[in-house]
Amino acid sequence: MEQSLSIAIIGYGKMGREIEKYARAAGHTIAFIIDRPSDWSKISGNVQVALEFSTPATAEENIVRCFDLGIPVVCGTTAWHERLPAVKELCIQKNQTLFYASNFSIGVNIFYEINKCLAGLLANFGDYVPAITEIHHTQKLDAPSGTAIVLANQLAELHKAYQGWKLHDGMPAEGLIRIKALRENQVPGTHIVEWNGKADTIEIKHTAHNRSAFVQGALMAAGWVWSRKGVYTMKDILNL
Repeated sequence: MEQSLSIAIIGYGKMGREIEKYARAAGHTIAFIIDRPSDWSKISGNVQVALEFSTPATAEENIVRCFDLGIPVVCGTTAWHERLPAVKELCIQKNQTLFYASNFSIGVNIFYEINKCLAGLLANFGDYVPAITEIHHTQKLDAPSGTAIVLANQLAELHKAYQGWKLHDGMPAEGLIRIKALRENQVPGTHIVEWNGKADTIEIKHTAHNRSAFVQGALMAAGWVWSRKGVYTMKDILNL
Protein backbone atom coordinates (compact mmCIF):
# COMPACT_ATOMS: atom_id res chain seq x y z
CA MET A 1 0.00 0.00 0.00
CA GLU A 2 1.15 3.53 -0.76
CA GLN A 3 1.89 5.86 2.12
CA SER A 4 -1.18 7.14 3.91
CA LEU A 5 -1.51 10.91 3.58
CA SER A 6 -3.27 13.64 5.52
CA ILE A 7 -5.28 15.42 2.82
CA ALA A 8 -7.20 18.68 2.57
CA ILE A 9 -9.92 18.77 -0.07
CA ILE A 10 -10.54 22.25 -1.47
CA GLY A 11 -13.86 22.41 -3.30
CA TYR A 12 -16.58 19.97 -2.33
CA GLY A 13 -18.50 19.51 -5.54
CA LYS A 14 -18.79 16.25 -7.45
CA MET A 15 -15.02 15.83 -7.81
CA GLY A 16 -14.39 16.76 -4.19
CA ARG A 17 -16.86 14.15 -2.99
CA GLU A 18 -15.39 11.50 -5.28
CA ILE A 19 -11.90 12.33 -4.02
CA GLU A 20 -13.09 11.95 -0.43
CA LYS A 21 -14.61 8.54 -1.17
CA TYR A 22 -11.59 7.14 -2.99
CA ALA A 23 -9.08 8.68 -0.58
CA ARG A 24 -10.75 7.15 2.47
CA ALA A 25 -10.99 3.78 0.72
CA ALA A 26 -7.24 3.96 0.00
CA GLY A 27 -6.45 4.58 3.67
CA HIS A 28 -5.78 8.31 3.49
CA THR A 29 -7.01 10.74 6.15
CA ILE A 30 -9.24 13.66 5.18
CA ALA A 31 -7.96 16.33 7.57
CA PHE A 32 -10.04 19.22 6.25
CA ILE A 33 -12.70 19.96 3.66
CA ILE A 34 -12.69 23.58 2.48
CA ASP A 35 -15.81 24.63 0.61
CA ARG A 36 -16.29 28.24 1.74
CA PRO A 37 -13.92 31.05 2.84
CA SER A 38 -14.69 30.55 6.54
CA ASP A 39 -13.40 26.97 6.38
CA TRP A 40 -9.82 28.23 6.06
CA SER A 41 -9.84 29.31 9.71
CA LYS A 42 -10.07 25.65 10.77
CA ILE A 43 -7.01 24.41 8.88
CA SER A 44 -3.88 23.57 10.87
CA GLY A 45 -0.39 22.30 10.16
CA ASN A 46 -1.11 18.59 9.90
CA VAL A 47 -1.95 18.60 6.18
CA GLN A 48 0.56 16.93 3.88
CA VAL A 49 -1.13 17.78 0.57
CA ALA A 50 -4.20 19.65 -0.67
CA LEU A 51 -6.33 18.60 -3.63
CA GLU A 52 -7.87 21.69 -5.22
CA PHE A 53 -10.95 21.20 -7.42
CA SER A 54 -12.94 24.37 -6.86
CA THR A 55 -14.01 27.06 -9.35
CA PRO A 56 -12.15 29.27 -11.85
CA ALA A 57 -12.91 32.31 -9.68
CA THR A 58 -11.38 30.84 -6.51
CA ALA A 59 -8.58 28.51 -7.69
CA GLU A 60 -5.79 31.08 -7.72
CA GLU A 61 -6.58 32.38 -4.23
CA ASN A 62 -6.84 28.83 -2.88
CA ILE A 63 -3.46 27.87 -4.30
CA VAL A 64 -1.76 30.98 -2.92
CA ARG A 65 -3.26 30.24 0.51
CA CYS A 66 -1.72 26.78 0.33
CA PHE A 67 1.66 28.30 -0.56
CA ASP A 68 1.42 30.62 2.45
CA LEU A 69 0.62 27.65 4.70
CA GLY A 70 3.42 25.54 3.22
CA ILE A 71 0.99 22.92 1.90
CA PRO A 72 1.79 21.19 -1.42
CA VAL A 73 -1.20 21.54 -3.73
CA VAL A 74 -2.55 19.35 -6.52
CA CYS A 75 -4.91 21.42 -8.69
CA GLY A 76 -7.33 20.27 -11.38
CA THR A 77 -9.53 23.36 -11.68
CA THR A 78 -9.73 24.64 -15.26
CA ALA A 79 -10.77 27.86 -17.06
CA TRP A 80 -8.24 30.11 -15.32
CA HIS A 81 -5.24 29.33 -17.57
CA GLU A 82 -4.36 32.97 -18.18
CA ARG A 83 -3.33 33.32 -14.52
CA LEU A 84 -1.51 29.99 -14.25
CA PRO A 85 1.93 31.26 -15.40
CA ALA A 86 2.00 33.86 -12.59
CA VAL A 87 1.00 31.24 -10.02
CA LYS A 88 3.73 28.90 -11.25
CA GLU A 89 6.27 31.71 -10.93
CA LEU A 90 5.04 32.48 -7.40
CA CYS A 91 5.39 28.81 -6.50
CA ILE A 92 9.05 28.86 -7.50
CA GLN A 93 9.67 32.16 -5.68
CA LYS A 94 8.18 30.82 -2.46
CA ASN A 95 9.86 27.40 -2.82
CA GLN A 96 6.48 25.68 -2.65
CA THR A 97 4.80 22.85 -4.55
CA LEU A 98 2.21 22.91 -7.34
CA PHE A 99 1.06 19.94 -9.40
CA TYR A 100 -1.32 21.15 -12.09
CA ALA A 101 -3.25 19.17 -14.70
CA SER A 102 -6.27 20.05 -16.79
CA ASN A 103 -7.04 16.33 -16.77
CA PHE A 104 -5.64 13.69 -14.39
CA SER A 105 -6.71 10.67 -16.42
CA ILE A 106 -3.76 8.54 -17.53
CA GLY A 107 -5.67 7.73 -20.71
CA VAL A 108 -6.18 11.41 -21.55
CA ASN A 109 -2.51 12.20 -21.04
CA ILE A 110 -1.57 9.39 -23.43
CA PHE A 111 -4.24 10.80 -25.77
CA TYR A 112 -2.37 14.12 -25.65
CA GLU A 113 0.76 12.38 -26.95
CA ILE A 114 -1.18 10.68 -29.76
CA ASN A 115 -2.71 14.05 -30.64
CA LYS A 116 0.73 15.64 -30.98
CA CYS A 117 2.01 12.74 -33.06
CA LEU A 118 -0.93 12.93 -35.47
CA ALA A 119 -0.66 16.72 -35.74
CA GLY A 120 3.02 16.41 -36.58
CA LEU A 121 2.31 13.86 -39.28
CA LEU A 122 -0.42 15.98 -40.88
CA ALA A 123 1.29 19.37 -40.55
CA ASN A 124 2.59 19.16 -44.12
CA PHE A 125 -0.72 18.09 -45.64
CA GLY A 126 -2.88 21.19 -46.04
CA ASP A 127 -5.94 19.28 -47.27
CA TYR A 128 -6.66 18.09 -43.73
CA VAL A 129 -8.50 20.57 -41.49
CA PRO A 130 -8.62 19.89 -37.73
CA ALA A 131 -11.66 20.28 -35.50
CA ILE A 132 -12.30 19.33 -31.88
CA THR A 133 -15.52 18.27 -30.18
CA GLU A 134 -15.89 17.92 -26.42
CA ILE A 135 -18.96 16.57 -24.61
CA HIS A 136 -19.53 16.94 -20.87
CA HIS A 137 -22.29 16.85 -18.27
CA THR A 138 -24.60 19.84 -18.00
CA GLN A 139 -23.12 20.92 -14.64
CA LYS A 140 -19.68 21.65 -16.10
CA LEU A 141 -18.93 25.33 -15.57
CA ASP A 142 -16.46 26.05 -18.36
CA ALA A 143 -16.67 25.67 -22.13
CA PRO A 144 -14.62 24.58 -23.89
CA SER A 145 -13.08 22.14 -21.45
CA GLY A 146 -9.52 22.52 -20.26
CA THR A 147 -8.68 19.25 -22.01
CA ALA A 148 -10.03 20.54 -25.33
CA ILE A 149 -7.95 23.69 -24.96
CA VAL A 150 -4.82 21.64 -24.35
CA LEU A 151 -5.56 19.57 -27.47
CA ALA A 152 -6.13 22.70 -29.56
CA ASN A 153 -2.98 24.40 -28.30
CA GLN A 154 -0.97 21.30 -29.16
CA LEU A 155 -2.29 21.41 -32.73
CA ALA A 156 -1.55 25.12 -33.06
CA GLU A 157 2.02 24.61 -31.84
CA LEU A 158 2.68 21.89 -34.41
CA HIS A 159 0.73 23.18 -37.43
CA LYS A 160 1.87 26.50 -38.92
CA ALA A 161 -1.55 27.19 -40.47
CA TYR A 162 -3.15 27.69 -37.05
CA GLN A 163 -2.50 30.33 -34.41
CA GLY A 164 -5.00 29.29 -31.76
CA TRP A 165 -8.57 28.11 -31.24
CA LYS A 166 -12.13 29.42 -31.28
CA LEU A 167 -15.32 28.16 -29.69
CA HIS A 168 -17.52 27.04 -32.57
CA ASP A 169 -20.29 29.59 -33.24
CA GLY A 170 -20.97 29.18 -36.96
CA MET A 171 -18.76 32.12 -37.92
CA PRO A 172 -15.56 31.90 -40.01
CA ALA A 173 -12.44 30.99 -38.07
CA GLU A 174 -9.49 31.56 -40.40
CA GLY A 175 -6.28 30.32 -38.80
CA LEU A 176 -8.13 29.08 -35.71
CA ILE A 177 -9.06 25.54 -34.67
CA ARG A 178 -12.76 25.19 -34.03
CA ILE A 179 -13.87 23.62 -30.76
CA LYS A 180 -17.47 22.46 -30.42
CA ALA A 181 -18.59 22.21 -26.77
CA LEU A 182 -21.68 20.09 -26.13
CA ARG A 183 -23.43 19.58 -22.79
CA GLU A 184 -25.45 16.41 -22.17
CA ASN A 185 -26.72 14.70 -19.03
CA GLN A 186 -24.47 12.18 -17.29
CA VAL A 187 -21.46 12.49 -19.61
CA PRO A 188 -18.16 12.44 -17.63
CA GLY A 189 -16.11 13.58 -20.62
CA THR A 190 -15.62 12.78 -24.30
CA HIS A 191 -13.03 14.41 -26.60
CA ILE A 192 -12.80 13.94 -30.35
CA VAL A 193 -10.11 15.34 -32.65
CA GLU A 194 -10.97 15.15 -36.36
CA TRP A 195 -8.81 15.86 -39.38
CA ASN A 196 -11.20 16.32 -42.29
CA GLY A 197 -9.76 15.92 -45.78
CA LYS A 198 -11.30 15.93 -49.24
CA ALA A 199 -10.95 12.17 -49.58
CA ASP A 200 -11.18 10.95 -46.00
CA THR A 201 -11.32 11.82 -42.31
CA ILE A 202 -8.93 10.75 -39.57
CA GLU A 203 -10.39 10.74 -36.06
CA ILE A 204 -9.04 10.05 -32.57
CA LYS A 205 -11.35 9.86 -29.58
CA HIS A 206 -11.16 9.50 -25.81
CA THR A 207 -14.23 8.61 -23.75
CA ALA A 208 -14.30 8.66 -19.95
CA HIS A 209 -16.77 6.15 -18.51
CA ASN A 210 -16.86 7.75 -15.06
CA ARG A 211 -14.87 10.07 -12.79
CA SER A 212 -12.74 7.32 -11.26
CA ALA A 213 -9.85 7.83 -13.71
CA PHE A 214 -9.65 11.53 -12.81
CA VAL A 215 -9.80 10.86 -9.06
CA GLN A 216 -7.27 8.03 -9.11
CA GLY A 217 -4.90 10.15 -11.18
CA ALA A 218 -5.23 13.06 -8.74
CA LEU A 219 -4.53 10.80 -5.76
CA MET A 220 -1.57 9.28 -7.59
CA ALA A 221 -0.25 12.82 -8.18
CA ALA A 222 -0.73 13.66 -4.50
CA GLY A 223 1.22 10.60 -3.41
CA TRP A 224 4.02 11.43 -5.85
CA VAL A 225 4.36 15.19 -5.24
CA TRP A 226 3.72 15.79 -1.53
CA SER A 227 7.41 15.48 -0.57
CA ARG A 228 8.75 17.48 -3.54
CA LYS A 229 9.25 21.19 -4.23
CA GLY A 230 8.56 22.88 -7.54
CA VAL A 231 6.01 22.86 -10.36
CA TYR A 232 4.94 19.58 -11.92
CA THR A 233 2.46 18.12 -14.40
CA MET A 234 1.28 14.68 -15.45
CA LYS A 235 4.22 14.54 -17.86
CA ASP A 236 6.55 14.30 -14.89
CA ILE A 237 4.76 11.47 -13.16
CA LEU A 238 4.09 9.46 -16.35
CA ASN A 239 7.52 10.15 -17.91
CA LEU A 240 5.92 11.34 -21.14
